[in-house]
Amino acid sequence: MKKTILLLFTVLFALNVQAQRRNNSNRIPQTSSEPTEEQLAKRQREMEERKEEYIDNFLTTLEADEFQKHIIKQNINSFFDAKIALFKMQFEHRIDRQTAIENLENTHFKDLEELISESDMVKIKEMIKGEFDEKEVLKDKKEKRKKRKRKKDKD
Repeated sequence: MKKTILLLFTVLFALNVQAQRRNNSNRIPQTSSEPTEEQLAKRQREMEERKEEYIDNFLTTLEADEFQKHIIKQNINSFFDAKIALFKMQFEHRIDRQTAIENLENTHFKDLEELISESDMVKIKEMIKGEFDEKEVLKDKKEKRKKRKRKKDKD
């Protein structure tokens, strides 16, 4: 008696599993479509805007005057463009790409060393290594706006 009940439950369980598998196999997998030219252009525009915002936030941390900041901004833009070009290039080995990027990081800002202070150059080196914390800059900007608003409200 126990064996027949166990056999009956096993058969029912197997039929249930088989029915679920059959139900899943009838589905057509959804494929993602290629992005349109409009979507690609929008994404490129958003990336450019974000890059400009990032560079502007970084420039607020520097002690240089406006002329120096403009030159630094041009150099940083060209650095990012050169780095993107390196990532798009095909290399035989990952090590070759890493050495090319390190060479770019070490040589791209050599002409700036004479124009700007040493502390600003250290900040630029940190930024290209990825150690620039943009959140702190945004937090400081927000606090300054609040102080100005409070001061304006008191007057």
